[in-house]
Formats: sequence, structure tokens, C-alpha cells
Amino acid sequence: MTAVGYDPVAFKAEQRAAWNAVSAGWAFWQDRYERAAAPVTAWLLRAADLRPGSRVLDVGSGAGEPAISAGRLVAPTGRVLGIDLAPEMVDRARRCADGLGHPIEFTESDVESLNLPADSFDVVFSRWALMFAVDRPRVLTDLRHLLAPGGVLAAAVWGPPEANPMTSLAFRTLAADLPPAPERPGPFSMSDAARTRAELVVAGFTEVTTEPVPVAMRFTSVEEYLSYARDVTPPAVLAAVRRCGGSAERRGWERLAARAARFADGDGPVTLPGLAWCLRARVTPESGRPG
Repeated sequence: MTAVGYDPVAFKAEQRAAWNAVSAGWAFWQDRYERAAAPVTAWLLRAADLRPGSRVLDVGSGAGEPAISAGRLVAPTGRVLGIDLAPEMVDRARRCADGLGHPIEFTESDVESLNLPADSFDVVFSRWALMFAVDRPRVLTDLRHLLAPGGVLAAAVWGPPEANPMTSLAFRTLAADLPPAPERPGPFSMSDAARTRAELVVAGFTEVTTEPVPVAMRFTSVEEYLSYARDVTPPAVLAAVRRCGGSAERRGWERLAARAARFADGDGPVTLPGLAWCLRARVTPESGRPG
């Protein structure tokens, strides 16, 4: 164990295994999820001010966005590198980009062990990935070094869980009967916008701004939402719920159905809201120097 109360190596392995395990579920729901995420993706692309020739890094590219959209904007002379910890997600991103003719490469890589030259990129994207970094201060500093002077970091993180039923409802409901998890990086570890801005300043970024961007994911019914939750909830959580016993597992799913129904329009569609903090930060010639 480390001083922070968890094993970072084991945590990384769990993250890789979890994302690999749910990659098929994410592929099935990808179009629906991207429609929900569209306001955030659009915000990031505007903040980056991409143009033909731009060099782009997408950290935690998952199933391919915003890297694929960026590829359209930087073609034909630019390039986009998307990295992700989970090889199954990388494979999915490659399939989505295949045949588009854009200058995009996806590779399995960990942002905390990148070996790339300084000033390699004009833009760094990260859509809902920075929250999982073990050593976030070092990661932010490393990303600043990877950006050329004048470069832009455009990222999205989740706001607080209570503002994010879209992301938090299933986990918070199903895990209610489980023992408390150890404190470690998670989806909401950057939900304090003021703290996030301060971290970026400490890392050497300038002109740091954050903006709340609402999102929403829509389902035809509570039953469809439950199918989504089963497909994308981390397997370790589902296994832990099953270990609680059949009646406890059944109560957990019944409780989730009841809570999801609060977001339904009568007996019809279910709309789960969410809130992202979208952030933009720049590298000036002075702040871009290693230090």
C-alpha cells in the first residue's frame, strides 16, 4: 500500500481490465453516448481552435472522440495521436476511424508513462480521463511540457456526482450496500472547479478558464436504461453486488429502477442529466519551459 491508501499499480491494472471488459457495451451504446456528449465535444473543439496542420494529442481517447472529429479539422497536413490505457478501447477507436482518411493514430499507452519530446503538440485534448490519473500534478506538468509555446489544453471532467445522474446513478445505487471503497482516483475526483483551476496554474498553465456544460443521455424507458447500466457498469461492482446474495442484488436493481423512474416522462422516455466542467488552459513561451 502507498501513503495515499491504495496500490497505484493494482489500480492501473483494475482500470485497464474494467475498460476492456465493458468495451463491447460501450461499442453498443456509443452512438447514444456521443449524442449526449456532443455539447462537450463541440466545446473542446471550439476551445482548441484547430486548423490544418495542427498537432493533436487526445489523452484517454476511449472509443475515438474527440480525436476523430479533430482529425477532420487538422487534415491533410496535421496529425492526431489518441492514447488509451485499454487495448480493447484502442481497437474500437481504430475501427471507428478506419477508412476515414484522416491523419489519426490510436495506440495503447498510459499518460503517466509517455515518452514523447517536449513541444510535440499544439493541442492536448482529454475528455473525461484526467480524473483517473494517479499522480495528477505530474501528469498536468508533463502535458504542459508536451505542448508547444502557445499550445492549448482543452479538457472535460465531471462535475459533482449529485449533478450527474447520467454517470453516477447506477454506481451510487448499486454500491450502496457495499463496503466503502478506498479513496482513490475516480470519475468525480476533479469535480471541484476551483481546485482544478488551481492545479492547472501550479502546473504552469496560464489563461485558465472553466465552464459548466450540461449534458443529458436519453433512453426510451427505464428498462432500456437498466440494460445500459448492466452493459457499462464496471464488472467488479456487478460481481460485488452479486456476492451480497440474490435478494440484495434484486433489491439493488429494483432500487435503481425506482430512482431512474424519477427522471422519466410518465411511463415513457428517461432523461438523465449530467454536468461537465470544460476547461481551457494555455502554454506561454515562459510557462512552456521545463521546470
